[in-house]
Amino acid sequence: MRIELLYITPNAEKVIEKAGRTSYQSFEKQTENSYKKFIKMLIRNKHESVLEHASASFRISGISRALTHQLVRHRLCSFTQQSQRYVNENDFNYIEPDDIKRNQSAHKIYTELMEHVRNQYSQLRDLGIRKEDARFILPNSIESEIIMTANFRELRHVIRLRGEKAAQWEIRCLAIEILKILKREVPDVFQDMEINEKDQTIQVKEV
Repeated sequence: MRIELLYITPNAEKVIEKAGRTSYQSFEKQTENSYKKFIKMLIRNKHESVLEHASASFRISGISRALTHQLVRHRLCSFTQQSQRYVNENDFNYIEPDDIKRNQSAHKIYTELMEHVRNQYSQLRDLGIRKEDARFILPNSIESEIIMTANFRELRHVIRLRGEKAAQWEIRCLAIEILKILKREVPDVFQDMEINEKDQTIQVKEV
């Protein structure tokens, strides 16, 4: 899994403070570092609509289409994904779950199936079948690439939901890696979210 931050709102936390102070008309209270206390107040009082004024874009690759099928359900995000209609998948890579990889018999079944699908896809293409139709035999495990853009409020929602213990392992890993980037770039907006390294989950604390 590879995640690249493509864009984030410049001076995002100060933009959020200015937007919020428009509601209160309290600009006289704004100082160099007042955004820290202000954003903490927004999060504590669940006034998260103000966080929508800042956003981030990520390039995410080395993930399965099983993951992207889950991710694109978040309708308030914007997505652009690698197309199986236009991209030739003769030499596709795929993601193998650890549970399968650790089981020798399961690993053998899995890898043989992936190789079989790859060969059958190539045969379909050689027979003149268009990529948009040959793709029907491709598995959810196939690697994909996607661009995701979302405002901070929606990113908090995605991270909170997909970082829970009950979330599927691959998308939970994605949520954790995105949170690491955001905590580095805009720590005050995500100050209440912590990564539990022991069980690789995300926990939300009171601020």
